[in-house]
Amino acid sequence: MNKQNKIFVYSSGKLLWLGKEYKCAIGRNGFSSSKTEGDGATPRNQFLLREVYYRQDRLDKPKTALPLKIISRDDGWCDDPKDLSYNKLIKLPYSASYEDLWREDNIYDLIITIGHNDNPPMPGKGSAIFMHIARIGYTPTEGCVALSLNDLLEIIKTVDENTLVCIY
Repeated sequence: MNKQNKIFVYSSGKLLWLGKEYKCAIGRNGFSSSKTEGDGATPRNQFLLREVYYRQDRLDKPKTALPLKIISRDDGWCDDPKDLSYNKLIKLPYSASYEDLWREDNIYDLIITIGHNDNPPMPGKGSAIFMHIARIGYTPTEGCVALSLNDLLEIIKTVDENTLVCIY
């Protein structure tokens, strides 16, 4: 894998891709080499990008080489380590704990799933690690990497399933 196919995320709140620097938000507790569910940390390592989810009612179809999926009102992401669907897309209503992907705020209008703890998911090692839209002021996330909508749209045009996110 050459350096050209790696996105670098730094604890300073900077992301580097194809020679361009972007502002980003990371987990409220920085980076962790031993990510656990609910620790508020962004997992430290290299991960493949998996797919892009978007709200069709709020955004035009984005251009990307990654698999593209439309977020539905009944989409969620299981974050219950005891559940068989842990760290997977689920349909709501759901009996276990989950992250609702259809949100009133805009942070999940565009989501790029990061291949953290998904092959296979290990209970308690962290779930729902995404690249998504940053809140105003780039306030910290629960463990995701967040950027402006325009920056995300720009980045997903040039990534593919071989792109690594390198979080150091």
